[in-house]
Amino acid sequence: MNPSQKREIEKLAVAHGLGDFAWMDPRRVVIGQWVRMKCYYGCPGFGKRKTCPPYVPSVEECRAFFGEYRRGLLFHFAKKFKDPDRRHPWSKEVNQRMLDLEKKVFLAGFQKAFMFPQAPCRLCKECTGTEDCRQPYLSRPTLEGFGVDVYSTARLMGYPIRVVKDYSEEMNRYGMLLVE
Repeated sequence: MNPSQKREIEKLAVAHGLGDFAWMDPRRVVIGQWVRMKCYYGCPGFGKRKTCPPYVPSVEECRAFFGEYRRGLLFHFAKKFKDPDRRHPWSKEVNQRMLDLEKKVFLAGFQKAFMFPQAPCRLCKECTGTEDCRQPYLSRPTLEGFGVDVYSTARLMGYPIRVVKDYSEEMNRYGMLLVE
């Protein structure tokens, strides 16, 4: 990727309202089996979406997947809601902008472009769950579903993150666009 291409991707990100990001080497993403165990034992969405475990690749396959990339963007989203139910429509809208960015980057010649949303897929009003996905070309797995330790990865990149203990606290969410 030359400097001009990098600037073009940065402009696209900002134009999509995704201006808080850092370039990173995806090989530095922290991946752990313990993250997958948090999905299996503790996540209410486990087994309910094709974009979540157990329907995603193994942790080792995910690690190999990130190893095929050299450049990506880590996106940071800091948000606080008075009404915690408002986070779902907000997340859906942010995820859609991220998908749009992925498409633009792909069309700019980066055929490996792949996006991980900052929250689980909510494209459909009601997910088909374990049945065939209604929007397989748009649905994407979360970073956590791919075994990414988002806490360690965000800290590695100098971003803030901590466990939110109450909905009155600001949350820090992260998404990623793998480019090449």
